[in-house]
Amino acid sequence: MKTPIPLEVEIKLALPPTGPAALSQHPLLASVPVFQHALTNIYFDTPTNDLAKARIAVRLREIDGNVLHTVKTAGQGSGGLSQRQEWEWQVPGPQLDLTALAKLPPFQGELAQALPSLVPTLRTDFTRRCWQLTSGLSSIAATETDNHIELVLDQGEIISGSYRTPICEIELELKRGEPEALWTLALALAEQVPLRPSDSSKAARGNMLSAQHWPLPDAQTPAQWLHRATLALDAYHDSQQASFLAKAHQAINTLAEHPELDALARTYALALPSALDAQGQPQAAYGSAALALAYRLAY
Repeated sequence: MKTPIPLEVEIKLALPPTGPAALSQHPLLASVPVFQHALTNIYFDTPTNDLAKARIAVRLREIDGNVLHTVKTAGQGSGGLSQRQEWEWQVPGPQLDLTALAKLPPFQGELAQALPSLVPTLRTDFTRRCWQLTSGLSSIAATETDNHIELVLDQGEIISGSYRTPICEIELELKRGEPEALWTLALALAEQVPLRPSDSSKAARGNMLSAQHWPLPDAQTPAQWLHRATLALDAYHDSQQASFLAKAHQAINTLAEHPELDALARTYALALPSALDAQGQPQAAYGSAALALAYRLAY
């Protein structure tokens, strides 16, 4: 098992159907070996969804004949970037390791009582293509830090009861170095790949799909309005409810008029509505503007 309080730092980027082909042709990946795996993932919760309410995910993943046990806490961040605690270890078979779970910090309080009640609640089945980026980052990152980023492309579906929704996304995970390198790589990809930041994990998407309920947070600050717009787009693509696309545009427009934005941030915000097509899919300009805006609001 990973040691105490390991932190996962990543940027998640949703892709339209044309995105994977554009990504595979990006020059940053041209000379980097790609590895492909089929992943089957089962998520667990109690019958009363205690883990989902606490924003904790417990997962068993089968990959290349091995089974990995994973626990993740809620991500902190917006604009695609998240930081969250993660524990992962190999187990001999597809059964929960309740003894190990009980030793982890998320299960030291009231949730300890939930462990015996855990049952499978949803699945995510997808093909993952994986690139390990190290030396090539120095050409795009204005830093001398030794950075290592794992870039993965996931394509498949989330299955929750009788509901299904597609997975088509990039995850950029910082394995070594500074978070600055994640933003730099994401912006470099956005120059040629249509994409948009996503603030919803696969587990959260599956839980909302099962409940057929996609809550949006209230917003006051520019960062909160961007987060609300990002979640509304996530909700639209999983629910296919036009009201969420309307709420995404409403949040973007409110953000663009926010008095706390400086001139450059406002320019990025104003570029967003026209860079989404009628189906809520991003053109290349959307990813560049949204990521630049998210970075500026974060730092």
